[in-house]
Amino acid sequence: MKERLLNRVRDKREQHGLTQAELAYRVGVSRKTINTIENLVFFPSALLAIRIARCLEVGVEELFWIEGDGTCLSK
Repeated sequence: MKERLLNRVRDKREQHGLTQAELAYRVGVSRKTINTIENLVFFPSALLAIRIARCLEVGVEELFWIEGDGTCLSK
């Protein structure tokens, strides 16, 4: 199965009553960046993922996850 990075950014943002523009301002990116993250077009850096998670008061692993096998290969 092919792996995909998925997220709950839109759901959590809406739960906090934030627009894309408001979240973008709070984490220091453009509204378009938030839009592309929510629509799985752009995948944030670890730093940006942490900033978004902190702003939305959730852990990174609650906000972003891998669909698919997601296992580490052994040596």
